[in-house]
Amino acid sequence: MNSQDENKQLELFNPSKPLELTFIQTKFTFIDFFAGIGGFRIPLEKLGGKCLGYSEIDKEAIKVYQQNFISYYNSEELNLGDISKINSLPKNVDLFVGGVPCQPWSVAGKLKGFNDPRGQLWFNVIRLVKDYQPKAFIFENVKGLTTGKNKDKLEYLVNQFEQVNYVVSWKVINSYDFGVPQNRERVFIVGIRKDRKNCHHYQFPKPLKVQIRLLDVLDELKHCQVTEKVKLTPEILFNGNIPPSRNRFQKNDELNDFFTFSDLRNGHTTLHSWDLTKTTAKEKNICLTLLKYRRSKKYGVKDGHPLSFEDLKELIPQLKESDLTKLVNKNILRIINNKYEFVNSKNNSGINGIYRIFLPNSEMIGTLTATGARDFFATVSINADNPEEYKKEFIHKIYKPKKFKQIIAKHCSKLQGFPDWFKFHHKNNIAQKQFGNSLPIPVVYHVGKELIKLLNIN
Repeated sequence: MNSQDENKQLELFNPSKPLELTFIQTKFTFIDFFAGIGGFRIPLEKLGGKCLGYSEIDKEAIKVYQQNFISYYNSEELNLGDISKINSLPKNVDLFVGGVPCQPWSVAGKLKGFNDPRGQLWFNVIRLVKDYQPKAFIFENVKGLTTGKNKDKLEYLVNQFEQVNYVVSWKVINSYDFGVPQNRERVFIVGIRKDRKNCHHYQFPKPLKVQIRLLDVLDELKHCQVTEKVKLTPEILFNGNIPPSRNRFQKNDELNDFFTFSDLRNGHTTLHSWDLTKTTAKEKNICLTLLKYRRSKKYGVKDGHPLSFEDLKELIPQLKESDLTKLVNKNILRIINNKYEFVNSKNNSGINGIYRIFLPNSEMIGTLTATGARDFFATVSINADNPEEYKKEFIHKIYKPKKFKQIIAKHCSKLQGFPDWFKFHHKNNIAQKQFGNSLPIPVVYHVGKELIKLLNIN
């Protein structure tokens, strides 16, 4: 990372600076709704904000919040508790903020929207904004609130805020664009009271244009060097057919910076059970045939259906049942109702407890979630001139010698942009859940910075 990149990171926070040095002068006040572990509070206090109260009901989150903020100042700060039961707030608060529970708008939460009690918490937010009229607000949620059948729900929320005297803007922001190596898209909803002079002029911050990699952030990777990639043609990478589902971090002329373990997908950095277990060329062909045709409507009505021996023999004329038995014995295939399917039949379950391994050179990690993922990072770098050699390098230099580590709470802290002084929960599974539910600190910092600057609160 060059000096310019470092300066941009330092603009977000300085982990080595004592917490109290960031509070020279109070510039504005705020209420921290759905406070979690302080994803909004850290950057807002860095900007000069003073928290007048917080709302949180999760006991373990409250413990972490209090040990980082309340006990530090030895003050009796107001815990507002359950937002649905709040009937009194401090008056003349400048800013309301909060990460409203996102499960109702996500696949993990079954997309129940306002039919989910957690989705109905938005009505309490609107009620409090209407009754106490802060100068402005910032609320955050999953990208799913802005897409598909949820889009009308977002429009409804915006309309409700407008009816209670606010000019509202919203935007989906990826944390990667603000110095965090994580592919995390979230919608930020900003409202400014209509009597404020510049209420129509808020603009969301522009991406920092700073390239941060895992090796810049994770301590275990400080020894790694950035590897220069060889440019390759799509014909070499994809046999000429570029998959439509690739994201912004997957270049069409470069090898991916991560490996996926899956028997249900294919690609130049996808590893299968038959790549990791000793198998013959014929056995590999059987597996690839099943992979190719398991979603064909000819062999069944459901997506990812098993195939019978007769189906497979039609596709592989020289096939014997003993060939399939060998793959069953190697725990690659299994028999369900006299048909064959992969043992690893769930995509994100991965293989042998591993779903993805990201290389030190990677510009991102997958989205951290409350439920966690089987994601790891490699502790050594590799490079190659072609996909086949790339896989071999990975298997022999990273996978077999186990040169990789699972992403745990201390890594999540870094990948969400939390400062070094932050004390997270002592139980890793609880801490990971809390970080997955939290926000990327630098994103909140920049969204808030633009708002405070516009409001000119002092």
